[in-house]
Amino acid sequence: MRSGREGLISRARRVAALSTLLSAVSWRGATLSGQQIPAALQGLDAYVEHAMAEWKVPGLALAIVKGDQVVLAKGYGVRELDKPDRVNEGTLFAIGSATKAFTVTALGMLVDENKLRFDDPATKYLPTFQMFDPYANRETTVRDLVTHRTGVSGGDLLWASGEFDRDEIVRRVRFLAPTWSFRSRFDYSNVMFIAAGQVLAAAAAKSWDQVIHERILGPLQMFASTTTIRDLPVGGNIASPHDPTDGVPRVIPWRNMDNTAAAGGINSSARDMSSWLRFQLSHGAFQGRRLVSTGFIAEMQTPQTIIRREGAWGDMSPDASFMAYGMGWIMSDYHGRKLLQHGGGIDGMSAMVGLLPEEELGIVVLSNLNGNQMPAALMLRIFDAYLGRPPVDWSARYLEQSRLSNQAAAAQEQQLEARRFAGTQPTLPLSAYVGTYRSEMVGDAQVSLEGGKLRLRYGTQFDGLLDHVQFDAFQAAWKNPARGKDFVNFTVDAQRHAAELDLYLWVTTNFKRVGAQP
Repeated sequence: MRSGREGLISRARRVAALSTLLSAVSWRGATLSGQQIPAALQGLDAYVEHAMAEWKVPGLALAIVKGDQVVLAKGYGVRELDKPDRVNEGTLFAIGSATKAFTVTALGMLVDENKLRFDDPATKYLPTFQMFDPYANRETTVRDLVTHRTGVSGGDLLWASGEFDRDEIVRRVRFLAPTWSFRSRFDYSNVMFIAAGQVLAAAAAKSWDQVIHERILGPLQMFASTTTIRDLPVGGNIASPHDPTDGVPRVIPWRNMDNTAAAGGINSSARDMSSWLRFQLSHGAFQGRRLVSTGFIAEMQTPQTIIRREGAWGDMSPDASFMAYGMGWIMSDYHGRKLLQHGGGIDGMSAMVGLLPEEELGIVVLSNLNGNQMPAALMLRIFDAYLGRPPVDWSARYLEQSRLSNQAAAAQEQQLEARRFAGTQPTLPLSAYVGTYRSEMVGDAQVSLEGGKLRLRYGTQFDGLLDHVQFDAFQAAWKNPARGKDFVNFTVDAQRHAAELDLYLWVTTNFKRVGAQP
């Protein structure tokens, strides 16, 4: 077995060999504008295909915009594993959280028309909106909703379960206890962007979907793009989502994001997204028509909340000196330039949208495999080429980072297993745990007994059998592989009744038993 150092040396040799190969391979991609492809990008096709094989990405689409011109828009790989249909520039993917910048831009359009202000209280537009903390409830503005600084970081179960519509999610924000003091630090919140989408709908007197179509997708000629999977054309040019949980990508169903559309619901193609890049790089204009003010675009690209460069956030911009959240954009410096980026990851899909405004350069990468960092790697490699920087194999770098992260997770699982009390039994017969458990915040979870095992169902997305771990602790193996596994712990009270259930999913959520105990 090789030592770690030998493995790194071997990887370095492979990277060097690949770099030599790429410089010798001719460009096969078609330019759409006739612009000059940087010499450093000669061989990009070979690099993309090699990286896709390393990451096991079935299909990918890429677009590059320079100034107001689309330099490149093309696809690689297949729309679905083991099927012949190829990805092209028109193939539809989910863009996930890259949707957030669309929501903020639509809000900016209403600000330009004096229909709302970013510093208005959120309750001015959403009378049923209520924060857990009274001070935060009074002070939370529309700007706070879209800059991840309300102090609320949890609550993803509100939308991830599929149980609640947009209005009900907003109503239940009142049950979300803050993780941090109000406006004290950055913490990412999809729920607050859902609320921002409802602010948009209230101020426009139309649904979020209607506003996005009428004010952005239509004017930008993004006619294939949708705000819901229900509008995806049956049998159309659509990528299938794939999950890599078991080591080999498997096809999984498209995730319905209707209740969280403002935070991550748009589906688009490399061709359509190139129009979005042109619009952003043109400071809010498209084909000579101004859609939003230059002042708003400047505000959108201004740091609003500082992001601490630690953990996964630091990994996102490894060479940065600072990071911040603007309004719908993650911001950092990149070798003397301002970098705006936003990834998007949902079931079976990973995306990245990036801008270097000072270079008038934009990139979008869409892929049909969740949890892969190849979109970010391609973005940085292409930026490096245009900046004239020495080539860096960002794909290999992110792969190594992913490998180390997986090793750390495996080590943590081993530590947990070593601490497990072997040979224990549940306090009660399994039938005694059957029943309905309720969380005031996220609703009901159902526990049943099937085939000698407990089964937990929560919402439309979480359904799995429970494997006993120790005492009254179990592990849920969810049917949907994209959900993974999560721990469940029952609390048995003094009357030997199963009184509560704790679900350790992202954060710990407590459910209390409903009804009479057996």
